[in-house]
Amino acid sequence: MLSIYPHCLIFSQGGETIKITAVSNYAIRVQGSFKGVVEGPDWSLKNKPANCLTRFVDIYGYLYVNGLTARISHYGQLSFLKESEVVLEERYRDFGYDQPHSPALKRKAREWTSYPNGGYSLRQSFEGDPNERFYGMGQYQMPYLNLAGCHLELAQRNSQVSIPFFLSSKGYGLLWNNPAVGEAYFGKDGVELKAHSTHHLDYVVIAGNSPKEILEHYTELVGRAPSFPSDLLGLWQSKLRYRMPAELDAVLDGYAERNLPLSMLVIDFFHWTKQGEWQFDPKYWANIEETNAKAHQQHVNLMVSIWPTVDKRSKYYKDLLDSGCLLTPIRGTQSYDYNGDCLLVDFTSDLAKDFVFDKASQSYGRIGIDYYWLDQAEPEFTAYDFDNHIYSLGPSLEVANLYPVHYLKAFSNHTPKGKKLCLIRSSWFGAQELGALLWSGDVPSTFASLKDQFAASLNVGIAGQAWWTSDIGGFYGNVNDPVWRELLVRWFEWSVFSPVLRMHGNRAPYDSLPLDDRDVGGGFAPTGRPNELWAFGDDVYSILKENLLLRESLKPYIASLYKQASEFGYPLMRPLFLEFPEDKQAWVNEDQYMFGSKYLVAPIFEYGIREREVYLPAGIWRNLHDGKTYVGPGEIKVSCPLNQIGVFEKID
Repeated sequence: MLSIYPHCLIFSQGGETIKITAVSNYAIRVQGSFKGVVEGPDWSLKNKPANCLTRFVDIYGYLYVNGLTARISHYGQLSFLKESEVVLEERYRDFGYDQPHSPALKRKAREWTSYPNGGYSLRQSFEGDPNERFYGMGQYQMPYLNLAGCHLELAQRNSQVSIPFFLSSKGYGLLWNNPAVGEAYFGKDGVELKAHSTHHLDYVVIAGNSPKEILEHYTELVGRAPSFPSDLLGLWQSKLRYRMPAELDAVLDGYAERNLPLSMLVIDFFHWTKQGEWQFDPKYWANIEETNAKAHQQHVNLMVSIWPTVDKRSKYYKDLLDSGCLLTPIRGTQSYDYNGDCLLVDFTSDLAKDFVFDKASQSYGRIGIDYYWLDQAEPEFTAYDFDNHIYSLGPSLEVANLYPVHYLKAFSNHTPKGKKLCLIRSSWFGAQELGALLWSGDVPSTFASLKDQFAASLNVGIAGQAWWTSDIGGFYGNVNDPVWRELLVRWFEWSVFSPVLRMHGNRAPYDSLPLDDRDVGGGFAPTGRPNELWAFGDDVYSILKENLLLRESLKPYIASLYKQASEFGYPLMRPLFLEFPEDKQAWVNEDQYMFGSKYLVAPIFEYGIREREVYLPAGIWRNLHDGKTYVGPGEIKVSCPLNQIGVFEKID
């Protein structure tokens, strides 16, 4: 049965109920359930006041908003239209539906498979278009910018981030508003979105006259990044790991003596007494207050690493366990095993949020540490058995992708204005509004990985996560390997034109000895080779310094890009089509990008390459390095010696 109301359409048949509403003047929401309540949680979605029109014509119900129409037949088949043209249509292969293909398959667009716990596995499918291109969905470790043909897991893992929003080349966006572990498939034969365990269907289709406008309307619904701290636009220095204040002092002195600007100095893991105690080990960090004061005198911020792991030897373990603040596995007794027998904090519990922040503020906050690094934010398990934990919000299979948002809330809710920022290793809808600076995780130190991070940076920006960074040079890397040193240089040159310029990694060869013979505390965990700009030889240092000074000269421009992210939801790093949507070549180019609307950047992704082809869209372009000008559209060959990549400024 199809019912038409002034502000919604409702379809009911065979136990399934579908509700179609406007959630903004440019977005239509589809909610559904099978023998249950139609409206589920909004999660991070913000429903906006909306003007819409509904009507019934022939066998169809229609709901209209600006630039987008939802149409549902009296059989329940949904389509979405822009200017009378169907841009998205449910995929049926069953009797009684308007489609030309075999109905004998008896496949419906919405398929609910029941579970004994009362939930369902849900599969939503749409018709395919072999010419359609898809972008967004978060961060995946693969070199593809266009997601057509890709099969994605909707789950959080170290270096994989699920933010299930995609932007289509056909002029719409779709937000899959479901935190369940699942899958997404973008095929020639159809698009499928699947939740492995859920009680509700919930997605939003979003319209706009351009890709930028779609992103504006999308981020209006899920939130935009706050103002970025102006003193963090320069270099961030980090490594695995600084072991005591004296090592931080040496780094501060090294930058000051070389007159190199520094924005942030980062204290990585295992500075603590035990996992799950969130405090400096006084045996090694007794002088951290003096180092913090020294850093501030040099206008350098300090950041400290937080982990959600709780060793069973932690003094807080029993209190956290007894109060229900830990994720306890259904099978087995352990969730994480790196340097300890650990469970993980359940940050979906408000009690857990308050407990951890209270302990962190008593230690790090009291000292005056500026920012927190929320590591292990997926969270990372010994094995990613997503059916093996129950969160306060519900079974892991149903809600697991929300974990990074709740981890952020524990700290962001207490952050003073102007400092709402946490470095974090995962994200989901709403995280950007809480100040999430996503980094791409523990990625390999290879040129192939560099290309993966390139594609990931652009897709995650389309998914609404405008603040992003990576480990320059990858997480690993042997400082004596000439191939790796060249990789470091090329990664750094690219990162100059990224939201955050951040040195981090675990550098080999490893020759440091433990400071302590205990298996807990701040002295036993390993540390890699130095990772400062001058640690890789004079030739590398000269190039990194040159590019750091280039970054410094760009700070006012970069600040303007952060402002656009806050006001409009635009990413700082943009696929060419975001700035040139009418240019067909801009939609197929996958090895260049725009840094804002002014700079076209063409990185180097292979060892030994010293020139490359660059496509310039329409306009007048100036080579940032030699000053030569070119008129687009067209391709040119560009010299890229080791100290520079292709960068062109749009000057018309």
